[in-house]
Amino acid sequence: MAQRGVKINLILFSAVMLALAACNTGTKTETNNSNNNETKAPPAPTFNADSSFDYVKAQTDFGPRIPNSTAQAKCADWLSSTMKKFADTVIVQCFQTRGFDGKTLNGKNIISSFNPSKGNRIMLCSHWDSRPFADQDSVRKNEPIDGANDGASGVGILIEVARQLSITKPDLGVDIIFFDIEDYGQPENSSYPDMDDSYCLGSQYWSQNLHTPNYFARYGILLDMVGATNATFTQEGTSIRYAENVTGMVWKTAGDLGYGSYFLTEKTNPIVDDHYYINQIAQIKCTDIIHYDYNTPSHFWKHWHTHGDTIDKIDKNSLKAVGQTLLQVLFNDLSY
Repeated sequence: MAQRGVKINLILFSAVMLALAACNTGTKTETNNSNNNETKAPPAPTFNADSSFDYVKAQTDFGPRIPNSTAQAKCADWLSSTMKKFADTVIVQCFQTRGFDGKTLNGKNIISSFNPSKGNRIMLCSHWDSRPFADQDSVRKNEPIDGANDGASGVGILIEVARQLSITKPDLGVDIIFFDIEDYGQPENSSYPDMDDSYCLGSQYWSQNLHTPNYFARYGILLDMVGATNATFTQEGTSIRYAENVTGMVWKTAGDLGYGSYFLTEKTNPIVDDHYYINQIAQIKCTDIIHYDYNTPSHFWKHWHTHGDTIDKIDKNSLKAVGQTLLQVLFNDLSY
């Protein structure tokens, strides 16, 4: 998840971006109500939580997906090859950036598109890397975490959404983006000089170097820590500030589907996550579906940035609630 400790204090951290050239690889149904002649959206496909869970586990099986690691390279190849089975086009956007600690970090944003020629587009996104340090743990603080919920859960949901879209092929443009190097942010107790914008390096790069010229989506939805048992998602302040209508629409859709116990209508303090830069730099209205915990000082999930963020914490019911909501949002949008 993006700026964890930073999110708590609402302070942005900064990173020096060393932009390199990107390396590229890579039916609408309407039913009329005879009584009121309103156009009804076609039914959304059924989200398969078992399939989504398998996609989450496949990522964690590589080990921590941290910058410049073998696990990062192998997982990037797997994500690209998997999405090529479903999407019309897949672009791997390679970039370099510098971390808060001065290290040169090699990253890959993976962008998969359905109906890439259509102007009416929606963007779905999540980060796929994991935290290089367990700075919120009491032990092994300098070792990387698995990031099953913080990273892999959102990606696992979006891969299953992509699989469903490959079957239904809706008459709508959809872009699914997996951002890299989101979680290499400066820890609160770092001995390095404070740097702004040290989190969300992949989304910052993408927002400044869009994968296609003049790319624009009508709105975006970000997923972050969306797979834990009894997950709760409030309407956080950054989403409300920049994308209030989008936020309301997503939460209403979830409620209509019976997922109101997950998607709470309470408004909570703003955080800095990938959606902040998408809104600020790319100027695409983007909301954030992210776990809010009432019982922790940080208000993040209790295993946030610890070694407890493992695959056994992932709940298929939570994956289903988020994934089915996303599919319904997309299929409701077909009447746009």
